[in-house]
Amino acid sequence: MSASNDDKPQPEGRAGYRAFRAIGTRWMDNDAYGHVNNVVYYSWFDTAVNAHLIEQGVLDIHRGETIGLVIETHCNYFAPVAFPQAVEAGLRVARIGQSSVRYEIGLFLAGEPLTVAKGHFVHVYVDRATRRPALLPAPLKKVLEALL
Repeated sequence: MSASNDDKPQPEGRAGYRAFRAIGTRWMDNDAYGHVNNVVYYSWFDTAVNAHLIEQGVLDIHRGETIGLVIETHCNYFAPVAFPQAVEAGLRVARIGQSSVRYEIGLFLAGEPLTVAKGHFVHVYVDRATRRPALLPAPLKKVLEALL
């Protein structure tokens, strides 16, 4: 049985995202087919989330006791991107658990109204030393709630 068009993921507008980050494409991002390779999109997702958390003062990648490990990723692609186009990553949080967060990221060509790709990833926050799940620290939770 095939899915109807109503079930097919569709591009989204900017209004659904709470924070944005400009990301430049690089020559090396293009693949043999002349567009940005799919693995680069996941790097952009990681960059958008972690840069936001660092700028908000709730992620210390060198000394923080709690770190986020990616346990799930997904991406839908709607239109190609190629160097030297500029990308803007929209960021929102869909769910906050006790020790996990589902981030959703929309990728837009600079100034364009609809996503060229959108996806998500789930971080489970763990104790850096033991790698066991840890409760989200209160300052992190506050920053995440602003992205809901």
